Amino acid sequence: MRPANDTFLRALLKEKTEYTPIWLMRQAGRYLPEYRSTRAEAGSFMDLAMNPHYACEVTLQPVERYPLDAAILFSDILTIPDAMGLGLSFQAGEGPKFEKAVRDEETVNSLFVPDPSGKLKYVTDAVVEIKKALNNRIPLIGFSGSPFTLACYMVEGGSSSSFQNVKKMMYQRPDLFHKILETNAEAVAAYLNAQIEAGVNAVMVFDTWGGSLAHRQYKEFSLAYMKKVVDGLIKERDGERIPSIVFTKGSAPWVTDIASIGANAMGLDWTVSLGKVRKLVQDKVALQGNLDPSVLFADEKVIIEQARAVIDDFGMVGSGGHVFNLGHGIDKTTPPENVQYLVDEVHNYSKKYHL
Repeated sequence: MRPANDTFLRALLKEKTEYTPIWLMRQAGRYLPEYRSTRAEAGSFMDLAMNPHYACEVTLQPVERYPLDAAILFSDILTIPDAMGLGLSFQAGEGPKFEKAVRDEETVNSLFVPDPSGKLKYVTDAVVEIKKALNNRIPLIGFSGSPFTLACYMVEGGSSSSFQNVKKMMYQRPDLFHKILETNAEAVAAYLNAQIEAGVNAVMVFDTWGGSLAHRQYKEFSLAYMKKVVDGLIKERDGERIPSIVFTKGSAPWVTDIASIGANAMGLDWTVSLGKVRKLVQDKVALQGNLDPSVLFADEKVIIEQARAVIDDFGMVGSGGHVFNLGHGIDKTTPPENVQYLVDEVHNYSKKYHL
């Protein structure tokens, strides 16, 4: 059964809606004082993310505070490589680190597809708990990192600004790199399907680093494997369609290619015009985005102006679909009251585009 407010799902499926739905990437996060309080209580980030009760609590915090049209599972994109035994930890001020970097044939050959009901059960347990708490009020989004983005962290052994090790392997040993990506694609599809079976209403693939690739390499090493994931997803459960969203940060050169892989929607960052992309893809997919997150540092008047500009850019929704979002995650220093201005304005102003 669809949630009472299914506007987000309808927009993804290009069905008629009364207004443009909104949710925000990283909406459960450090900009909220209640999140910081729960995080302090949990101890470490991993203690927070791996405890279904805490994950449920922080998933619900933004949707209790704001009238958002979807909740997104609170988790980390690196759960899969951690479950492969690479030893994930978070160092203060340094971000994620893996005990084992995947840089040689032996390590690549030792990679495996984790059983979602094994080391990743805490994620599906969290989905079950969140769904119960949401009480079918709004949809819940499940997610994963993309095969390529996961590979970036796995090969580098953590975050990177240059991706030197990743790109060296990609060019020097494409056979090895493809092997990592094959395993990752299979693992991501299994992981997202487990989230669907546990009750999420839609799924999203985050390809944070795909935009760092050269033109041909993006298609070969990122997009091809996102297509494998989308091909492997459960498309319908209990008589309801389960829409999928793919998001590559920096996707401007490849929007028509991305629109052709079979996902229902494409996320866009703030460097593109929604209207221009819409013309290019001709409503083949719904579009999600694409306010610059930095707008939320400005005052109410500017937030309203900029939100309207995004909605105006998409235009009359007609047979298309638009989900309002930021072009990337909300910044941890965003004033919480500014999110309220944004959500209210999107809901009110967008109505005239849904006649």
